[in-house]
Amino acid sequence: MLIVDRVEKSYKKDGIFSRERQQVLRDISFTCGQGECLGVIGESGSGKSTLGRLLLGIEKPDRGTILFEGRRVEERRARLGKISAVFQDYTSSINPFYTVEEALLEPLQLLSLPQREVQNRIDRLLHQVGLAPSYRKKYPHELSGGEAQRVCIARAVATEPKCIILDEAVSSLDGSVQLQVLDLLHSLRTIYGMSYLFITHDIQAAAYICDRVMIIHSGQIEEIISVEQLNDVQSLYARKLLQRVIM
Repeated sequence: MLIVDRVEKSYKKDGIFSRERQQVLRDISFTCGQGECLGVIGESGSGKSTLGRLLLGIEKPDRGTILFEGRRVEERRARLGKISAVFQDYTSSINPFYTVEEALLEPLQLLSLPQREVQNRIDRLLHQVGLAPSYRKKYPHELSGGEAQRVCIARAVATEPKCIILDEAVSSLDGSVQLQVLDLLHSLRTIYGMSYLFITHDIQAAAYICDRVMIIHSGQIEEIISVEQLNDVQSLYARKLLQRVIM
């Protein structure tokens, strides 16, 4: 469903007038199938969030192609309502002047649904992410971190997309809340049959929810391996990452 082929990305080092460029991604190639959860693991500065922006069509690669269902993700129609995202900073992901209901209405407007269906879908979304109907009228400042991220997740699944990019979506949450949100994401993937790109620095979170993991180091893929085989990673960098978790 998602095919990334020999993608590269660089940025000018010292502003727009600089001739020197810093290579952020090098020769990135992988696939993500229908209903699969692929983890993208790397430390800060590894290029994983840059990859997320490319997958969302926010930026374009310097070289290579990113295809979603056979079409380039740069084409708005290729991703509209089909690819969505949940980011780390839930506080800036929701307009502070919007109620929860208004935040959920935003993506639903893409579908041109009858008003009754829109209201029914909002009720269903809130129920699916474990929030009572009374949350409709609440504002972001009235929500806990876990509740705000649940609203962000509800908004991401509102159009029933085929793929969601989750960029450090649980890393700002407390441990127990992280587990609740991971369980929620697992449940929603079962309900909707969506694919996830789970971008994280947390190997344990990736191992909990993902089918496969792709380990990135200095803008390059070190290894792609199934979660069941994580203990058998071959690259030295991947082994070091795992040792830190064990220790």
